[in-house]
Amino acid sequence: MEIKDHKPHINVDYFEDLTGNISPSGNAGVDEIGQRIKKLREEKGLSLDELSGKTGFDADLLKKIENQEVYPQLGTVIKLSKSLDSAFGQLICGAGEKPYAITRLKDQKNVSRSTSQKGSEDVYSYKGLASEVKGRSMEPLIVQLKETSQKEISIHDGEEFIYVLSGEVLLSLGDDNFELEPGDSAYYLSNTPHWIASKKDNATILAIIYGK
Repeated sequence: MEIKDHKPHINVDYFEDLTGNISPSGNAGVDEIGQRIKKLREEKGLSLDELSGKTGFDADLLKKIENQEVYPQLGTVIKLSKSLDSAFGQLICGAGEKPYAITRLKDQKNVSRSTSQKGSEDVYSYKGLASEVKGRSMEPLIVQLKETSQKEISIHDGEEFIYVLSGEVLLSLGDDNFELEPGDSAYYLSNTPHWIASKKDNATILAIIYGK
């Protein structure tokens, strides 16, 4: 009797070859997020206290974000974009000018990182894949998750899809907890309390975020 090897129909190791580690590119992309938030706030004529009242974020935290002392997590940016009447993608990667984007591996850019709200621990880093598209509603990202001791729950409007490329991922959705491996995926409404991190060392995911 012939015994056939059972292999997954998707070679997940191939994706690791494509993405690898997210190489540091300085703080340029990260700093721009704080600058964009400050610029939009000032254009709206809002003080830090007024923006705090609209978002629920402490004014001191907002000041640290604008001064690049804290690098905001994606859920935080989504809430800020809503309060500033700005597209989420515009704050993350800037406003694009094209109706489409073809992003070659060598051209992937906009490497940014997110920290805990105290700025004491890196939580993940990410790079955008469609920054050139104008008026986009979805934001596709390659995210490198880190093992973290701080579990900061995120709740915001929108929807999210994640696909694990490498490593092991811990995902909390409401009261449910999951461990995801390469090839596993999850789709959830972002108003479900959620948290995601690497189980050990680093893990890489494809994340597609739709900010309503």
